[in-house]
Amino acid sequence: MASLPTPPAQPDDAAESYVGLAADAAERQATSRGWDTVRAVPPGTFLTMEFRHGRINFQVEDDTVTRCWVG
Repeated sequence: MASLPTPPAQPDDAAESYVGLAADAAERQATSRGWDTVRAVPPGTFLTMEFRHGRINFQVEDDTVTRCWVG
């Protein structure tokens, strides 16, 4: 049986540090810190629950990040 691949390391970044930032500033910051995928969604959006390494998610309301999570 083949071994499972080791996922790449994620940026050492605190998701809560993005809350309160403007959406565009948060996206620039996340990209500069090494996140491969930055996803911004409005509150109440239905999302799949799969975990993706290298992805950071922003809930954005009135152009401000109100929640942030990894995966």
